[in-house]
Amino acid sequence: MTKSLDVFALIASVTTASTAFAGERTITFAVDNMTCASCPYIVKSSMEGVVGVAKVAVSFRAKTASVTFDDAKTNPDTIVAASMNAGYPAHPVKQGS
Repeated sequence: MTKSLDVFALIASVTTASTAFAGERTITFAVDNMTCASCPYIVKSSMEGVVGVAKVAVSFRAKTASVTFDDAKTNPDTIVAASMNAGYPAHPVKQGS
C-alpha cells in the first residue's frame, strides 16, 4: 500500500512540475517597420491577442514592445509570430549586455 502511494506521489509531482515552475515573464522585443502613429496600436493589439499575454507596452520612439505573459500559456515565439503576421517583425532584445 505504501509503495503504491509513493508511486502515485511521484507521478503526481512529475505531471505538475512543469506548471509549478511556470509564471509571469516580461520580455522586451525590438519591433521593425513602425513608421507612423498607428503602428504602436497595431503592434500592441496583435500581441495582446495572444492567449496568455497580460500586458503590452509599445514605444514608438524606441521601436520596442515590452510584453508580460504567462509562460505556461504562451512563449516568445508565439508573440513574435503574432507581430510578424500583423506586418511588424519582432525579435527579443538581449538583456544585460
